[in-house]
Amino acid sequence: MKNTLKITGGISLQGTITVQGAKNEALQILSAVLLYPGKTLVSNIPDILDVNELINILVILGVRVDKQNPNCYLFDASNVDRSQMQTREYQEASSKLRGSLMVAGAMLGRFGEAYMPTPGGDKIGIRSVSPHIKAFQDLGAVASVEDGVYKIVLGKSILSEGQTIQLAEASVTGTANLLLASVFYRRDYEIPPFQIFNAACEPYVQKLCQLLISCGAKIDGVGSNLLKITPVCFDDLHVSQTKEHTMSPDMIELGSLISLAVVCGGGVNIECPNAQNVLGVTADRVFQKLGVIYHQKGDSLWVPHHSVYEIKKPSTPGKTVRVVYDQIWPGLSPDQISSMIALAVAAKGTVTFEQRMFEGRLGFTDTLVSMGAEIIRNDKKITVVGNSRSEKLCGIEMSSPDIRAGMALFIAALSAEGTSIIRNASQIHRGYENIVERLRGLGAQIEELD
Repeated sequence: MKNTLKITGGISLQGTITVQGAKNEALQILSAVLLYPGKTLVSNIPDILDVNELINILVILGVRVDKQNPNCYLFDASNVDRSQMQTREYQEASSKLRGSLMVAGAMLGRFGEAYMPTPGGDKIGIRSVSPHIKAFQDLGAVASVEDGVYKIVLGKSILSEGQTIQLAEASVTGTANLLLASVFYRRDYEIPPFQIFNAACEPYVQKLCQLLISCGAKIDGVGSNLLKITPVCFDDLHVSQTKEHTMSPDMIELGSLISLAVVCGGGVNIECPNAQNVLGVTADRVFQKLGVIYHQKGDSLWVPHHSVYEIKKPSTPGKTVRVVYDQIWPGLSPDQISSMIALAVAAKGTVTFEQRMFEGRLGFTDTLVSMGAEIIRNDKKITVVGNSRSEKLCGIEMSSPDIRAGMALFIAALSAEGTSIIRNASQIHRGYENIVERLRGLGAQIEELD
Protein backbone atom coordinates (compact mmCIF):
# COMPACT_ATOMS: atom_id res chain seq x y z
CA MET A 1 0.00 0.00 0.00
CA LYS A 2 1.42 3.36 -1.07
CA ASN A 3 1.72 6.21 1.38
CA THR A 4 1.18 9.10 -1.06
CA LEU A 5 -1.84 9.48 -3.34
CA LYS A 6 -2.30 11.82 -6.30
CA ILE A 7 -5.97 12.53 -6.98
CA THR A 8 -7.55 14.19 -9.98
CA GLY A 9 -10.73 15.78 -8.65
CA GLY A 10 -14.03 16.79 -10.15
CA ILE A 11 -14.83 13.44 -11.79
CA SER A 12 -18.37 12.11 -11.35
CA LEU A 13 -18.22 8.67 -9.72
CA GLN A 14 -20.69 5.98 -10.76
CA GLY A 15 -21.12 2.26 -10.29
CA THR A 16 -21.24 -0.24 -7.44
CA ILE A 17 -19.07 -0.55 -4.34
CA THR A 18 -19.33 -3.12 -1.53
CA VAL A 19 -19.06 -2.29 2.17
CA GLN A 20 -16.22 -4.11 3.95
CA GLY A 21 -16.42 -6.03 7.21
CA ALA A 22 -16.50 -3.93 10.38
CA LYS A 23 -13.07 -2.77 11.52
CA ASN A 24 -14.01 -2.07 15.14
CA GLU A 25 -15.79 -5.40 15.47
CA ALA A 26 -12.82 -7.22 13.97
CA LEU A 27 -10.41 -5.84 16.58
CA GLN A 28 -12.63 -7.19 19.37
CA ILE A 29 -13.34 -10.56 17.79
CA LEU A 30 -9.71 -11.26 16.91
CA SER A 31 -8.72 -10.45 20.48
CA ALA A 32 -11.37 -12.90 21.69
CA VAL A 33 -9.72 -15.61 19.58
CA LEU A 34 -6.96 -15.67 22.23
CA LEU A 35 -9.46 -16.39 24.98
CA TYR A 36 -11.01 -19.52 23.46
CA PRO A 37 -8.49 -22.41 23.72
CA GLY A 38 -9.54 -23.98 20.44
CA LYS A 39 -10.33 -23.10 16.83
CA THR A 40 -12.33 -20.11 15.59
CA LEU A 41 -13.30 -19.52 11.96
CA VAL A 42 -13.82 -15.82 11.28
CA SER A 43 -15.28 -14.55 7.98
CA ASN A 44 -15.65 -11.14 6.34
CA ILE A 45 -12.50 -9.83 8.03
CA PRO A 46 -11.51 -6.50 6.46
CA ASP A 47 -8.07 -6.56 4.84
CA ILE A 48 -6.81 -3.36 6.45
CA LEU A 49 -3.59 -2.37 8.20
CA ASP A 50 -4.99 -2.29 11.75
CA VAL A 51 -6.48 -5.77 11.45
CA ASN A 52 -3.39 -7.20 9.79
CA GLU A 53 -1.23 -5.81 12.59
CA LEU A 54 -3.47 -7.48 15.16
CA ILE A 55 -3.26 -10.80 13.29
CA ASN A 56 0.53 -10.44 13.44
CA ILE A 57 0.28 -9.99 17.22
CA LEU A 58 -1.77 -13.20 17.46
CA VAL A 59 0.94 -15.04 15.54
CA ILE A 60 3.62 -13.69 17.90
CA LEU A 61 1.61 -15.07 20.83
CA GLY A 62 1.48 -18.54 19.28
CA VAL A 63 -1.89 -18.57 17.52
CA ARG A 64 -1.87 -20.72 14.38
CA VAL A 65 -3.40 -18.72 11.54
CA ASP A 66 -4.61 -20.37 8.34
CA LYS A 67 -5.89 -18.02 5.64
CA GLN A 68 -8.89 -19.64 3.96
CA ASN A 69 -9.49 -16.81 1.47
CA PRO A 70 -8.70 -13.06 1.42
CA ASN A 71 -11.31 -12.28 4.10
CA CYS A 72 -11.61 -15.55 6.02
CA TYR A 73 -9.17 -17.02 8.56
CA LEU A 74 -9.09 -20.09 10.78
CA PHE A 75 -7.44 -19.33 14.13
CA ASP A 76 -6.20 -22.04 16.49
CA ALA A 77 -5.35 -20.66 19.94
CA SER A 78 -4.69 -24.05 21.54
CA ASN A 79 -1.01 -23.32 22.15
CA VAL A 80 -0.84 -19.64 23.06
CA ASP A 81 2.40 -18.75 24.84
CA ARG A 82 1.87 -16.01 27.41
CA SER A 83 5.64 -15.56 27.89
CA GLN A 84 5.73 -13.95 24.43
CA MET A 85 4.03 -10.91 25.94
CA GLN A 86 7.33 -10.02 27.57
CA THR A 87 9.31 -10.03 24.33
CA ARG A 88 10.41 -6.88 22.55
CA GLU A 89 8.73 -8.13 19.35
CA TYR A 90 5.33 -8.31 21.04
CA GLN A 91 5.70 -5.01 22.86
CA GLU A 92 6.78 -3.13 19.75
CA ALA A 93 3.92 -4.58 17.71
CA SER A 94 1.36 -3.81 20.42
CA SER A 95 2.54 -0.25 20.97
CA LYS A 96 1.57 0.61 17.37
CA LEU A 97 -2.08 -0.37 17.73
CA ARG A 98 -4.62 0.87 20.26
CA GLY A 99 -6.77 -2.18 19.56
CA SER A 100 -4.04 -4.27 21.21
CA LEU A 101 -5.47 -3.14 24.58
CA MET A 102 -8.02 -5.93 24.22
CA VAL A 103 -5.25 -8.51 23.80
CA ALA A 104 -4.37 -7.75 27.41
CA GLY A 105 -7.96 -8.40 28.51
CA ALA A 106 -8.10 -11.73 26.68
CA MET A 107 -4.72 -12.89 28.01
CA LEU A 108 -5.66 -11.81 31.53
CA GLY A 109 -8.89 -13.77 31.28
CA ARG A 110 -7.16 -16.89 29.99
CA PHE A 111 -3.96 -16.96 32.03
CA GLY A 112 -4.54 -14.58 34.93
CA GLU A 113 -1.59 -12.47 33.82
CA ALA A 114 -1.01 -10.00 31.00
CA TYR A 115 1.39 -7.31 29.83
CA MET A 116 0.06 -4.17 28.18
CA PRO A 117 2.37 -1.66 26.47
CA THR A 118 1.05 1.88 26.12
CA PRO A 119 -0.75 1.60 22.77
CA GLY A 120 -0.62 3.75 19.64
CA GLY A 121 -3.45 4.60 17.24
CA ASP A 122 -5.06 7.83 16.10
CA LYS A 123 -3.98 11.08 17.74
CA ILE A 124 -7.51 12.38 18.17
CA GLY A 125 -7.42 13.49 21.78
CA ILE A 126 -6.70 12.23 25.26
CA ARG A 127 -7.45 8.50 25.46
CA SER A 128 -6.07 7.27 28.75
CA VAL A 129 -5.56 3.59 29.56
CA SER A 130 -6.45 4.27 33.19
CA PRO A 131 -10.15 3.26 32.80
CA HIS A 132 -8.96 -0.15 31.58
CA ILE A 133 -6.54 -0.56 34.46
CA LYS A 134 -9.22 0.56 36.95
CA ALA A 135 -11.68 -2.03 35.55
CA PHE A 136 -9.07 -4.79 35.87
CA GLN A 137 -8.35 -3.69 39.44
CA ASP A 138 -12.08 -3.74 40.28
CA LEU A 139 -12.07 -7.32 39.02
CA GLY A 140 -9.33 -8.19 41.48
CA ALA A 141 -6.16 -7.59 39.48
CA VAL A 142 -2.98 -5.94 40.68
CA ALA A 143 -1.33 -3.62 38.15
CA SER A 144 2.18 -2.20 38.06
CA VAL A 145 4.05 -0.33 35.35
CA GLU A 146 7.70 -0.36 34.32
CA ASP A 147 9.25 1.29 31.24
CA GLY A 148 5.82 2.05 29.81
CA VAL A 149 4.58 -1.56 30.10
CA TYR A 150 1.80 -2.52 32.50
CA LYS A 151 1.98 -5.87 34.24
CA ILE A 152 -1.49 -7.03 35.30
CA VAL A 153 -1.98 -10.06 37.54
CA LEU A 154 -5.40 -11.40 38.49
CA GLY A 155 -5.21 -12.86 41.98
CA LYS A 156 -7.94 -14.19 44.21
CA SER A 157 -10.95 -12.12 43.24
CA ILE A 158 -11.96 -9.28 45.57
CA LEU A 159 -15.41 -9.20 44.03
CA SER A 160 -18.38 -10.19 46.13
CA GLU A 161 -21.25 -12.05 44.50
CA GLY A 162 -23.62 -9.70 42.71
CA GLN A 163 -21.25 -6.74 42.99
CA THR A 164 -21.40 -4.09 40.27
CA ILE A 165 -18.32 -2.78 38.48
CA GLN A 166 -19.11 0.68 37.16
CA LEU A 167 -17.02 1.70 34.19
CA ALA A 168 -15.67 5.24 34.31
CA GLU A 169 -16.95 5.79 30.78
CA ALA A 170 -19.16 3.85 28.38
CA SER A 171 -16.13 2.84 26.34
CA VAL A 172 -16.48 0.17 23.66
CA THR A 173 -12.89 -0.97 24.14
CA GLY A 174 -13.18 -0.77 27.92
CA THR A 175 -16.36 -2.86 27.96
CA ALA A 176 -14.82 -5.43 25.63
CA ASN A 177 -11.68 -5.60 27.73
CA LEU A 178 -13.57 -6.27 30.95
CA LEU A 179 -15.70 -8.92 29.25
CA LEU A 180 -12.64 -10.69 27.89
CA ALA A 181 -10.96 -10.64 31.30
CA SER A 182 -13.93 -11.95 33.25
CA VAL A 183 -16.31 -14.31 31.41
CA PHE A 184 -14.07 -17.35 32.04
CA TYR A 185 -11.83 -18.27 34.97
CA ARG A 186 -9.24 -20.89 35.89
CA ARG A 187 -9.31 -23.32 38.81
CA ASP A 188 -6.67 -21.41 40.78
CA TYR A 189 -9.01 -18.46 41.23
CA GLU A 190 -12.73 -17.91 40.93
CA ILE A 191 -14.75 -14.91 39.82
CA PRO A 192 -18.30 -14.80 41.30
CA PRO A 193 -21.31 -13.55 39.31
CA PHE A 194 -21.22 -9.76 38.99
CA GLN A 195 -22.55 -6.87 36.91
CA ILE A 196 -20.98 -4.30 34.60
CA PHE A 197 -22.74 -0.94 34.74
CA ASN A 198 -22.26 1.87 32.20
CA ALA A 199 -21.28 -0.76 29.65
CA ALA A 200 -21.12 0.26 26.00
CA CYS A 201 -23.92 -1.34 23.99
CA GLU A 202 -22.71 -0.70 20.42
CA PRO A 203 -23.36 -3.44 17.85
CA TYR A 204 -19.64 -4.36 18.09
CA VAL A 205 -20.02 -5.20 21.78
CA GLN A 206 -23.21 -7.14 21.08
CA LYS A 207 -21.41 -9.23 18.43
CA LEU A 208 -18.53 -9.90 20.84
CA CYS A 209 -21.02 -11.08 23.46
CA GLN A 210 -22.63 -13.40 20.92
CA LEU A 211 -19.28 -15.01 20.11
CA LEU A 212 -18.36 -15.38 23.79
CA ILE A 213 -21.76 -16.94 24.54
CA SER A 214 -21.23 -19.42 21.69
CA CYS A 215 -17.93 -20.34 23.37
CA GLY A 216 -19.72 -21.05 26.66
CA ALA A 217 -19.91 -17.68 28.42
CA LYS A 218 -23.00 -16.65 30.38
CA ILE A 219 -23.88 -13.01 29.72
CA ASP A 220 -27.28 -11.43 30.32
CA GLY A 221 -28.41 -7.96 29.28
CA VAL A 222 -26.70 -7.94 25.88
CA GLY A 223 -27.59 -4.71 24.08
CA SER A 224 -28.08 -2.75 27.32
CA ASN A 225 -25.71 -0.79 29.53
CA LEU A 226 -26.07 -3.31 32.37
CA LEU A 227 -24.40 -6.65 31.69
CA LYS A 228 -24.77 -9.54 34.12
CA ILE A 229 -21.83 -11.94 34.01
CA THR A 230 -21.80 -15.45 35.43
CA PRO A 231 -18.17 -16.50 34.92
CA VAL A 232 -17.59 -20.06 33.66
CA CYS A 233 -14.58 -22.24 34.46
CA PHE A 234 -12.36 -23.06 31.49
CA ASP A 235 -12.50 -26.73 32.51
CA ASP A 236 -16.23 -26.74 31.76
CA LEU A 237 -15.84 -25.56 28.16
CA HIS A 238 -16.16 -27.87 25.19
CA VAL A 239 -13.30 -26.83 22.91
CA SER A 240 -13.46 -29.64 20.37
CA GLN A 241 -15.95 -27.72 18.23
CA THR A 242 -14.75 -24.96 15.89
CA LYS A 243 -16.53 -21.71 16.65
CA GLU A 244 -17.61 -19.52 13.74
CA HIS A 245 -18.16 -15.78 13.44
CA THR A 246 -18.96 -13.49 10.51
CA MET A 247 -18.17 -9.77 10.72
CA SER A 248 -21.02 -7.35 10.20
CA PRO A 249 -20.77 -4.74 7.44
CA ASP A 250 -18.80 -1.70 8.62
CA MET A 251 -21.29 1.00 9.59
CA ILE A 252 -18.59 3.68 9.61
CA GLU A 253 -17.44 2.84 6.10
CA LEU A 254 -21.08 2.78 5.00
CA GLY A 255 -21.48 6.34 6.30
CA SER A 256 -18.26 7.42 4.57
CA LEU A 257 -19.41 5.92 1.28
CA ILE A 258 -22.78 7.65 1.53
CA SER A 259 -21.02 11.00 1.99
CA LEU A 260 -18.69 10.19 -0.90
CA ALA A 261 -21.60 9.24 -3.17
CA VAL A 262 -23.49 12.44 -2.41
CA VAL A 263 -20.53 14.78 -2.87
CA CYS A 264 -18.85 13.06 -5.83
CA GLY A 265 -21.38 10.65 -7.28
CA GLY A 266 -23.48 10.56 -10.37
CA GLY A 267 -25.42 7.63 -8.94
CA VAL A 268 -23.68 5.07 -6.72
CA ASN A 269 -24.94 1.68 -5.60
CA ILE A 270 -23.56 0.63 -2.19
CA GLU A 271 -23.86 -3.11 -1.63
CA CYS A 272 -24.81 -3.68 2.01
CA PRO A 273 -27.71 -5.87 3.19
CA ASN A 274 -30.06 -4.01 5.57
CA ALA A 275 -27.96 -0.90 5.10
CA GLN A 276 -30.17 1.45 7.11
CA ASN A 277 -30.14 -0.96 10.06
CA VAL A 278 -26.36 -1.28 9.77
CA LEU A 279 -26.00 2.49 9.69
CA GLY A 280 -28.15 2.93 12.77
CA VAL A 281 -31.24 5.04 13.39
CA THR A 282 -29.37 8.15 14.55
CA ALA A 283 -26.91 8.30 11.63
CA ASP A 284 -29.78 7.66 9.22
CA ARG A 285 -31.71 10.60 10.67
CA VAL A 286 -28.66 12.87 10.59
CA PHE A 287 -28.11 12.15 6.89
CA GLN A 288 -31.76 13.00 6.24
CA LYS A 289 -31.36 16.28 8.13
CA LEU A 290 -28.29 17.05 6.03
CA GLY A 291 -30.48 16.77 2.93
CA VAL A 292 -29.30 13.34 1.77
CA ILE A 293 -31.58 10.97 -0.15
CA TYR A 294 -30.99 7.25 -0.61
CA HIS A 295 -33.10 4.14 -1.15
CA GLN A 296 -32.70 0.54 -0.05
CA LYS A 297 -33.05 -1.77 -3.05
CA GLY A 298 -32.65 -5.39 -2.09
CA ASP A 299 -29.18 -5.83 -0.60
CA SER A 300 -27.99 -2.44 -1.86
CA LEU A 301 -28.36 1.20 -0.94
CA TRP A 302 -28.88 3.42 -3.98
CA VAL A 303 -27.53 6.96 -3.64
CA PRO A 304 -28.73 9.06 -6.60
CA HIS A 305 -26.94 12.08 -8.03
CA HIS A 306 -27.45 15.11 -5.75
CA SER A 307 -27.21 18.24 -7.89
CA VAL A 308 -28.29 20.24 -4.83
CA TYR A 309 -29.01 19.12 -1.27
CA GLU A 310 -30.07 21.37 1.58
CA ILE A 311 -29.43 21.14 5.30
CA LYS A 312 -32.78 21.18 7.08
CA LYS A 313 -33.23 23.94 9.62
CA PRO A 314 -33.97 22.92 13.22
CA SER A 315 -37.61 22.69 14.26
CA THR A 316 -36.93 23.99 17.78
CA PRO A 317 -38.22 27.57 18.13
CA GLY A 318 -35.43 30.13 18.40
CA LYS A 319 -32.76 27.90 16.87
CA THR A 320 -31.57 28.85 13.40
CA VAL A 321 -28.59 26.53 12.83
CA ARG A 322 -28.74 22.74 12.98
CA VAL A 323 -26.30 21.10 15.39
CA VAL A 324 -24.83 17.62 14.85
CA TYR A 325 -22.89 15.99 17.67
CA ASP A 326 -21.56 12.60 18.72
CA GLN A 327 -22.95 10.52 21.58
CA ILE A 328 -22.60 7.06 23.02
CA TRP A 329 -24.69 4.44 21.21
CA PRO A 330 -27.40 4.62 20.03
CA GLY A 331 -26.29 8.20 19.39
CA LEU A 332 -24.12 9.25 16.48
CA SER A 333 -20.70 7.60 16.44
CA PRO A 334 -17.81 10.10 16.59
CA ASP A 335 -16.28 8.17 13.69
CA GLN A 336 -19.09 9.37 11.38
CA ILE A 337 -18.57 13.09 11.88
CA SER A 338 -15.43 13.68 9.76
CA SER A 339 -16.99 12.46 6.50
CA MET A 340 -20.23 14.27 7.30
CA ILE A 341 -18.24 17.50 7.50
CA ALA A 342 -16.91 16.89 3.97
CA LEU A 343 -20.52 16.30 2.94
CA ALA A 344 -21.74 19.54 4.53
CA VAL A 345 -19.15 21.65 2.71
CA ALA A 346 -21.00 21.12 -0.60
CA ALA A 347 -24.50 21.44 0.87
CA LYS A 348 -26.86 24.39 0.85
CA GLY A 349 -27.21 25.85 4.31
CA THR A 350 -25.29 25.98 7.56
CA VAL A 351 -24.61 23.32 10.19
CA THR A 352 -22.57 23.19 13.40
CA PHE A 353 -20.68 20.01 14.27
CA GLU A 354 -19.66 19.33 17.86
CA GLN A 355 -17.03 16.71 18.70
CA ARG A 356 -17.80 15.90 22.33
CA MET A 357 -15.95 12.61 22.82
CA PHE A 358 -12.52 13.28 21.22
CA GLU A 359 -11.35 16.86 21.52
CA GLY A 360 -8.58 16.64 18.92
CA ARG A 361 -10.64 15.40 16.03
CA LEU A 362 -11.64 18.60 14.25
CA GLY A 363 -8.16 19.93 13.47
CA PHE A 364 -8.27 18.49 9.95
CA THR A 365 -10.88 21.09 9.01
CA ASP A 366 -8.06 23.65 8.67
CA THR A 367 -7.08 21.69 5.55
CA LEU A 368 -10.61 21.98 4.19
CA VAL A 369 -10.41 25.74 4.77
CA SER A 370 -7.16 25.80 2.76
CA MET A 371 -9.08 24.08 -0.05
CA GLY A 372 -11.71 26.82 0.00
CA ALA A 373 -14.31 25.59 2.49
CA GLU A 374 -16.02 28.14 4.70
CA ILE A 375 -15.60 26.75 8.20
CA ILE A 376 -15.47 28.55 11.53
CA ARG A 377 -13.71 26.53 14.22
CA ASN A 378 -14.13 27.12 17.93
CA ASP A 379 -12.71 24.67 20.48
CA LYS A 380 -14.63 21.38 20.09
CA LYS A 381 -17.09 22.61 17.50
CA ILE A 382 -17.10 23.99 13.98
CA THR A 383 -19.69 25.69 11.84
CA VAL A 384 -19.78 24.77 8.16
CA VAL A 385 -21.32 27.23 5.71
CA GLY A 386 -22.10 25.11 2.67
CA ASN A 387 -21.29 26.47 -0.76
CA SER A 388 -24.26 24.75 -2.43
CA ARG A 389 -21.81 23.49 -5.10
CA SER A 390 -21.57 27.06 -6.45
CA GLU A 391 -17.83 26.97 -5.87
CA LYS A 392 -15.63 23.89 -5.99
CA LEU A 393 -12.85 23.24 -3.55
CA CYS A 394 -9.33 23.58 -4.94
CA GLY A 395 -6.90 20.67 -4.94
CA ILE A 396 -3.88 21.09 -2.64
CA GLU A 397 -1.17 19.03 -1.00
CA MET A 398 -2.24 17.69 2.39
CA SER A 399 -1.55 14.99 4.98
CA SER A 400 -3.94 12.52 6.57
CA PRO A 401 -3.91 12.94 10.39
CA ASP A 402 -6.07 9.91 11.27
CA ILE A 403 -8.30 7.26 9.69
CA ARG A 404 -11.60 9.14 9.58
CA ALA A 405 -10.18 12.59 8.86
CA GLY A 406 -8.14 10.95 6.10
CA MET A 407 -11.30 9.64 4.47
CA ALA A 408 -12.94 13.08 4.77
CA LEU A 409 -9.96 14.67 3.03
CA PHE A 410 -10.11 11.92 0.39
CA ILE A 411 -13.74 12.86 -0.32
CA ALA A 412 -12.81 16.54 -0.50
CA ALA A 413 -9.92 15.82 -2.89
CA LEU A 414 -12.15 13.74 -5.17
CA SER A 415 -14.67 16.60 -5.35
CA ALA A 416 -12.11 19.39 -5.73
CA GLU A 417 -11.04 21.15 -8.89
CA GLY A 418 -7.55 20.19 -10.01
CA THR A 419 -5.05 17.80 -8.46
CA SER A 420 -4.55 16.96 -4.79
CA ILE A 421 -1.74 15.10 -3.06
CA ILE A 422 -2.53 13.18 0.15
CA ARG A 423 0.51 12.16 2.17
CA ASN A 424 0.49 9.77 5.12
CA ALA A 425 -2.20 7.80 3.29
CA SER A 426 -1.34 4.74 5.39
CA GLN A 427 -3.70 6.28 7.94
CA ILE A 428 -6.55 5.77 5.46
CA HIS A 429 -5.42 2.23 4.66
CA ARG A 430 -5.63 1.45 8.38
CA GLY A 431 -9.41 1.56 8.18
CA TYR A 432 -10.52 1.20 4.56
CA GLU A 433 -9.86 -2.00 2.63
CA ASN A 434 -8.25 -1.64 -0.80
CA ILE A 435 -9.88 1.77 -1.02
CA VAL A 436 -7.86 3.04 -3.99
CA GLU A 437 -8.85 0.14 -6.25
CA ARG A 438 -12.45 0.21 -5.12
CA LEU A 439 -12.77 3.92 -5.86
CA ARG A 440 -11.06 3.45 -9.20
CA GLY A 441 -13.88 1.01 -9.90
CA LEU A 442 -16.27 3.97 -9.61
CA GLY A 443 -14.19 6.00 -12.06
CA ALA A 444 -11.90 7.86 -9.68
CA GLN A 445 -8.49 8.89 -11.02
CA ILE A 446 -6.00 8.07 -8.28
CA GLU A 447 -2.30 7.49 -8.69
CA GLU A 448 -0.14 5.88 -6.00
CA LEU A 449 3.21 7.67 -5.87
CA ASP A 450 5.20 5.80 -3.19
